Formats: sequence, C-alpha cells, structure tokens
Amino acid sequence: MTNFDQSSNSNWTIIFICWIVASVSTLGSLFFSEIMEFPPCALCWYQRIFMFPLVLILIVGLFPFDKNIIKYALPLASVGWGFAFYHTLLYSGIIPESVQPCSQGVSCSETYLDLFGFLTIPMLSLMSFSTIVVLLFILKRRLSK
Repeated sequence: MTNFDQSSNSNWTIIFICWIVASVSTLGSLFFSEIMEFPPCALCWYQRIFMFPLVLILIVGLFPFDKNIIKYALPLASVGWGFAFYHTLLYSGIIPESVQPCSQGVSCSETYLDLFGFLTIPMLSLMSFSTIVVLLFILKRRLSK
C-alpha cells in the first residue's frame, strides 16, 4: 500500500470515528429522553440541534470521502461544544443558577445521571463534542499539509 493510500485511509477512519461518536451520542440522547423518560432542558435541546445533524453530515462525507466535510461539521461541533461547556459549568455550580436559561420548565441543573461522581449527561455531551472537534482539527491539520 502506498503512503497516499494509507493517509487517505486514516483520514477516512477519522471521519468514521467522528460519525460513530455522533451516532452513539444521538442514540444515547434519544434513549435518555424516550426510554428513560428524562425530559431534556433548554440547553439539552440546543446541544441536540448541533449533534443530530452531524450524524447525517459525517456519513455523507464518508461515501465517497470528501475532505470538505470539515467545513460543515467543524462549525456545528464547535458551537455544540460551547453549549455543552456552558451546560457543564452551570450543572457543576460554577455558573450561578440565576444566569441559567432554564427558568421555565425543566431545570438545566437537574441530576438525572451521575456515574462515578462526575459523569453526568452534560459531561457526556461535552466529551462527545470535544472528541469530534479534536478529531476534525487533527484531520484539518493533516489535510492542509
């Protein structure tokens, strides 16, 4: 296998991993709300707005591989990361509840899941968006060489 083939194969793999992360995150979000019946707060809805389309955008960029997929996926993942980061800070109490956008309906700091003392739904979202953003930046850097 030539160096070019290995490089394009590993680039495809990066996008595929991003797609897997987005798909698992989407399915997990739907599981929590539809099966476990945890009502999503306003910030959860914003994060869904930026995660759900990534599943479709990333899979379209895989067949055939399109390096321009970064232009579409990275902005969505970055804005979603911002919402997830804000939600995590709010959830952990670093940002006071008086500043939260969830004044009506479901509270953005409601505890539905707490694994190992730190793994919460906002933290899972932050980890997913972080993984996607980092992988897309790595791919962008590799393709710019």
